[in-house]
Parts: sequence; C-alpha cells; structure tokens
Amino acid sequence: MNGLVSFLSAISDIVLSAAIVDVLWATLLGIVVGSLPGLTATLGVALMTTLTFNFEAERAILILICMYIGAIYGGSRSAILLNIPGTPANAATALDGFPLARSGKAGSAMAVATIGSFIGSIIGMLALALIAPWLAEVALSFGAFEFFWLAVFGVLVAGQLTAFDDPIKGWIAGFLGLFVAMIGQEGIHAVPRFSYGNTNLSGGIGLLPAMVGAFGLAEILIVMRQANYEVVRGGIDSVFSGIRNALRFRVTAVRSGLIGTFMGLIPGVGEDMGAWASYAAARMRSTRKDEFGKGSVEGLLAAETGNNAAVPGALIPVLTLAVPGSAPAAVLLAAMIIHGVRPGPLIMIESPEFVYQVVAMVFMATTAMAVLGLALTRPLLLVLRIRREVLMPIIFVLCTVGAFAIASRVFDVWVMLFFGLAGFVMREMKYPMAPLILGIVLGDILDKNLRRGLVLTDGDLTPFFTRPISLILWVTAFGFILLSMPFVRQRIVRLIAGIRHPVANSDEGGKK
Repeated sequence: MNGLVSFLSAISDIVLSAAIVDVLWATLLGIVVGSLPGLTATLGVALMTTLTFNFEAERAILILICMYIGAIYGGSRSAILLNIPGTPANAATALDGFPLARSGKAGSAMAVATIGSFIGSIIGMLALALIAPWLAEVALSFGAFEFFWLAVFGVLVAGQLTAFDDPIKGWIAGFLGLFVAMIGQEGIHAVPRFSYGNTNLSGGIGLLPAMVGAFGLAEILIVMRQANYEVVRGGIDSVFSGIRNALRFRVTAVRSGLIGTFMGLIPGVGEDMGAWASYAAARMRSTRKDEFGKGSVEGLLAAETGNNAAVPGALIPVLTLAVPGSAPAAVLLAAMIIHGVRPGPLIMIESPEFVYQVVAMVFMATTAMAVLGLALTRPLLLVLRIRREVLMPIIFVLCTVGAFAIASRVFDVWVMLFFGLAGFVMREMKYPMAPLILGIVLGDILDKNLRRGLVLTDGDLTPFFTRPISLILWVTAFGFILLSMPFVRQRIVRLIAGIRHPVANSDEGGKK
C-alpha cells in the first residue's frame, strides 16, 4: 500500500509540475535519437548524462529514463522504413517490419511497433514495482563473496549471449573491461595500479568517456563506412488498422513482455536479447510460422514488446544490486551515483520511495512514447531524411564536449578517442561492445569484494565456493563456460537422445 501511495504521489508530482515538459521533450528526443541509424540508446543516454550533470537528481534521472525508453522504441522507425535497426535492440524488428513497409503497410507496422512497445514497457514496469522490493530484501543476504561471483557471472553471461557465434570473443571483451577497471587507485588502500607514474591514469578511466567513445565515436566511424540509405517510398496507410492487428495477438504480447523482462534482469544481456528471445518464442508457438520474416504482424509485435519490456527489467538489478542489466542501464547507474543516489541492497531501507519514483518515471515515459509515437507517425519520418554527412560531425562534437564536461579534463577527451578507435577496430573484428562496458562497471565491484572477502577470511578462499548463494553462482558460471564448448554440447545432446530412445539404441547395437 505504501508503494502504491508513493507511486501515485510521484505521478501527481510529475503531471502537476514543469517535469511533464521534461517528459515530453526527452521522450521525443529519445525517439529521434533511436530513429537515426548509428545513434544508439547508450549513446543518447551517455550524452544526456553529460548535459544534465548540474540538474537536480530526480529531474536528471527522469530525463535519462525518458531518453532510454524513447530511443529503444525509436529504433523501430528506421528498422521498418530502412531495414536498418536504429539500435541493436531493433534488429529483430527489421525482419518483419521492413517487408510490411515494402508492401505498403508502413503506417500499420509502426502502429504495431508502438502498441507492442507500450505493452512491453507496462509489463516491465509492473515487474519493476513487484520484484525490485523483493529482490532488494534477498540482496541483503549478499556479502562480499556473493557480489564477487555476481560480477563474474554478469561478465560471462553478457559475453555468452552477445556473441552467440563465438562466446570467446564476448568473454575477451568482458575481461578487457575488467582490466580497464583495474587502472587507477584501488578502492581499499588507494594504491596506484597500472598508472606508471601518470597522475591522470592514477585517477582511473572514467566510465562515461569510455562509453561515449566505444558507442559514440565507434558508431560514427561505422556509419560513415556504410552505403547511403533511402527511406521506403510511397504513402503511409492508416495507423488504426495496425492497432487492431496488434490487439489480435494479446497472448503473444503478454508472453513477449514477460520474456523481455526476464532477459532484462540478466546482467549485461539487455534489450536486443529480449527482442530475439521473444521473437523466437512467438515463432515457435505461432500457427503461421511461414509468415515470419516475410511481414508477420505477430513477429513484429513480439520483437518490439520484448525489447521494450527489457528496459524496466534492466532497471531492477540496477536499483537492487547496483549491477546494470544492459549498456544503457550501466550509464544510468553511473548517473545515479553521480547525482548522489546509492543503488544497491540498502535502497529499500535508505530511500524506498525512490524505487516507486522510478516506476512512475517509467510509466510517464511509456505513456509519452505511445502518444508521441502514434500522433507523430508522419512528421517523424522527416527525421530519417537528415543526411549523415550533416549529422555525424554534430554527434562527434557532442561526444567530445560530453567527455570533457564530466570532469573538465582534456585527458577524458583522449580516453574517448582511444575507446572510439579501439571500439571501431573491435567491431570490425566482430567483438561485442556491451561486455566491455559491463566489465568496466563491474570491475570495481569484483575487485573490492574479492579483496574484502579475503580480508574477512584471512586469505581463505573456501567461503567463495561453499556459501549457498556463492555456490549457485559459481556453478552456474562454470556451466555457462562448459555449455559454450561444442564437444560438451554434442555429448549432452547424445546423452539426452540416448535417454529418450533407449530401446532403439539397444536394437541398433544388437544388429551391429
């Protein structure tokens, strides 16, 4: 009941104040950022963090959440009209959205994407309100040993699920992020590490400059290498038909929302896996499997519901464990810390009302996204006609100014440039960026809790492996590593086949 009162109070505070203006312009700007190929949600949230540095905490976080939700939704525009996902989370959207647009149903497809995004965000918001307080209570039983394995688990899972073809590359990127986090003064005794006498390196590598470089400058370089794109020509059909079509697949929408929320909960996985998992589940359960990939309304709805449900889902571990569920959530976590908010297990004790304020912010951003998305379907198409030769230099300037503005250090600009070039090279070599950034975020958690645990046990490693939650985490992490090995997967498949068909196998052996 107290949570409901806090939620309604936060809603009234937003609606009856100037904050409603922030909701509208930040969500609209997020949609624009997401619509433009090459401008990801992570880049938008990172740049907006630098611009809201001097704002009050509640206002800054409201703007960032609106940017986050708007950008994930906005990526569906370019996915549908250009066959180019505006953000990685919208890759599955392009499979059915673009064929629908090519067949003259662009308006209907964008309406389906809007309804799916709205349903997904609402389901994720309800999970945020229900799960976050419970998870915070569970997290109170976490100690240094559990948080160490949670950090390791997050990097391993992110590497596994963001690089399906070659998990080793995902893990390499994740552990590179952990190594970067080790640069600078360590957190317990402030002893400089890997600084080599350089005072700038002694202060450590800033998360935001590194992230702006890896996702901003690297994206600019990649986009400038690609061929020019062209918007689908022709008229836009009625959005109302799309709304009717979306509501026909209510079960698919609810299922996709739950799957997307769960994928958001897993550290480092985020919205793109929410979309793909929801899309795969919808295709598996559909009676019209042959339409998927050729213009299926059900497939489009599942993808957009799943990726937007992952946004509130990714905020759950941010608030309760201080572990980000996705790359944009990692920036949001950094912004909360910058503004004096302390996410983690104690949040429901120190400031329980803040959790429900975040729930209210998600609700307002979701409502604004749906209203603006449906009302501005045609005007927002003009955004896609902006020439990249005009847009990319502006984004580069914003990346540079944003990196410098955080601490007014020229060194941070060099950090941004370095990570931008490194990110470009790594992407060309098919290394994912999300584990790298997650590694930088989790590196501090891993380092401090490993050392703190060793201090508590006088150097004894046994509690890291024997405490119940630690045992579950390290066994699960070890299982991820084993399952990524092809020969292990083959042995498991053969074992399962032998259990299912023992008679057939024995008959075959007898004939031989």
